[in-house]
Amino acid sequence: MKLATWNVNSLKVRLPHVLDWLAANQPDVLCLQETKLQDENFPIAEIAASGYQTIYTGQRTYNGVAVLSKQPGIELVTGIPALDDPQKRVLSAIYDDIRIICIYVPNGEKVGSEKYQYKLRWLAALKDWIRDMLARHEKLVLLGDFNIAPDERDVHDPKLWEGQVLFSLPEREAFQEVLGLGLLDSFRLFEQPEKSYTWWDYRMMGFRRNMGLRIDHILLSRELAKICTACVIDKTPRKLERPSDHAPIMVELGKL
Repeated sequence: MKLATWNVNSLKVRLPHVLDWLAANQPDVLCLQETKLQDENFPIAEIAASGYQTIYTGQRTYNGVAVLSKQPGIELVTGIPALDDPQKRVLSAIYDDIRIICIYVPNGEKVGSEKYQYKLRWLAALKDWIRDMLARHEKLVLLGDFNIAPDERDVHDPKLWEGQVLFSLPEREAFQEVLGLGLLDSFRLFEQPEKSYTWWDYRMMGFRRNMGLRIDHILLSRELAKICTACVIDKTPRKLERPSDHAPIMVELGKL
């Protein structure tokens, strides 16, 4: 089973890239973030023509998440149940008895700002919810754009980013607390190339100079980590014309 996540930074703009990537890679499930589309504008027909079903929750200009899958999902959840949040950042369903949770964690804007405090509150609510979900689902995947680089290996210049949003200590601690519930970072289950990132700023030739951060993650419950056979970042779409500033990441799972 192939599971993937990709912050597309506007599905309207990046739809051809997504359709081409689906055709080339054939994931069973692809989770998208920052679709930036109201629900009535979601491209259901175009995606269906590629052999995928869709669930989605979106809003104009900002946020928005979607799950594209070859088989239908069940027990749909939109949002963190205990968190009163109008922003569209969470979408979850069960596929082949695996609870998949697609998230788009708030960026946080700047350490100490109101948006940063919102991010920390959001992460605390996520942790409480994931604890409950893990108690009910041994097979669980939490994936998406976390807007957090977990450690120095995940940052092109740790000294430059020290104390900055996406790499500040409270954010990194929150990420570790989520892992501590019983999840594993699938990317770190395998030996990986040095300086592996999933996001590069559009400015200052960030991608060409590999000035990136690894902020997109696929976290697996211990039961699924046992059968994870690969986790890769696909930088190919980042090389296209008008790309998303993120690259997709994909895991492969065997059978228990």
